[in-house]
Amino acid sequence: MRQFSYYSPSHNHGITFPNTTGSIKSGLSEPNRSDNLFRDLSTSQQSKQNHDSTKFLGYDLSHPDCNVPPSIAARVGTNLHLEPNHPLNTIKNIIEEFWQKRSSSLDFVIKSDLHPIVATENNFDALLIPPDHVSRSKSDTYYLDKNTVLRTHTSAHQTALLKSGIDRFLVTGDVYRRDEIDSSHYPIFHQMEGVKMFTETEFSEAGATTPSEKISVVEQDLKAALEELARELFGDVKMRWVDAYFPFTDPSYELEIYFNDEWLEVLGCGVVHRDIVKAVGRDDQVGWAFGLGLERLAMVLFSIPDIRLFWSKDERFSSQFATGEIVTFESYSKYPPCLKDISFWTSSVEGVDDSTFHPNDLNEVVRDVAGDLVERVELIDEFVHPKTKRTSNCFRISFRSMDRSLTNEEIDVLQNQIRDETVARLEVELR
Repeated sequence: MRQFSYYSPSHNHGITFPNTTGSIKSGLSEPNRSDNLFRDLSTSQQSKQNHDSTKFLGYDLSHPDCNVPPSIAARVGTNLHLEPNHPLNTIKNIIEEFWQKRSSSLDFVIKSDLHPIVATENNFDALLIPPDHVSRSKSDTYYLDKNTVLRTHTSAHQTALLKSGIDRFLVTGDVYRRDEIDSSHYPIFHQMEGVKMFTETEFSEAGATTPSEKISVVEQDLKAALEELARELFGDVKMRWVDAYFPFTDPSYELEIYFNDEWLEVLGCGVVHRDIVKAVGRDDQVGWAFGLGLERLAMVLFSIPDIRLFWSKDERFSSQFATGEIVTFESYSKYPPCLKDISFWTSSVEGVDDSTFHPNDLNEVVRDVAGDLVERVELIDEFVHPKTKRTSNCFRISFRSMDRSLTNEEIDVLQNQIRDETVARLEVELR
């Protein structure tokens, strides 16, 4: 499901703002937790081993209000964007260097280690996201409790940073969303948000005195800068601006480029909404904000075909990026997929649609059991019984390792575990 974010084409990984709770109070910084405790879970054995863990940074993962599985909690603090020469780190560095070279008297403050546990209010309310929007649902967002989430976008930090007095900043970090399983979607991805608030001196030098004149100056600066950034990343390409809607910017735009014979959405942006500016105590100050997804850019620029590869510890992957430059990825995975189907009734009572099932619930079960051995989960059939009116769904699970061949025997074990967990956790009836 599409979330409000400056960058979320179906969410192919954008922008947002955090305050935090528990042991993290300010929402401005938290020590980098990139130790072995939070390292990659890429096998079902690791996932099962962590499945019994119910405590996470002071939060109870077994609490009814919590829908964060241990497999996701275990990856908090990995910070792929901070790993030297990782493709996401390379993209991050290129973009940060671009903005620092382009800035004049005021440099952008770099924030790359803000903790992803944030207040629900800062992730949604402070950004003017409506209370009834689907992005707030447990089918889309990871809740630690009712008041605390794993940030769904880096914009979750915007209001806290603006309140602290910082006028220009770049925030990069890992963000979390419950989503489908395929080559371009992953429950953890990385975003960068940029914000620039203008000074009265800048408006005076531009001859802007009225509110509309100031907004025009901000828009022109925003579009010119982002077009330069696109050329820095993609070369001399065709571009076009598309009017968009984000609740936290007004007006709002998306930048598209013509690359590899197709139009590609690169980022979202706009003028920071006046209500947000006033709420953080900046009166009538005007500024812009943009957001982009690092995986999205890296997959295009490095020709990386599967988003799971960013989490690979295989030297055949990491060694290709040792120079810290943009290079074309050479695929080494020639392993065949193994397909398994699972069918179940989603409603339990004859003639009554009492189901609370959501496809993302099944995706969580599959990820918890099989980890990154699953390439794709897709609904291949939906059936309504003509007499009982019960609904049945059939999903196809595609298992494929990026590093080795899988045997039918080990996949059968995983498939049986998935079937058992689906019944136990989703309260459905297998067919």
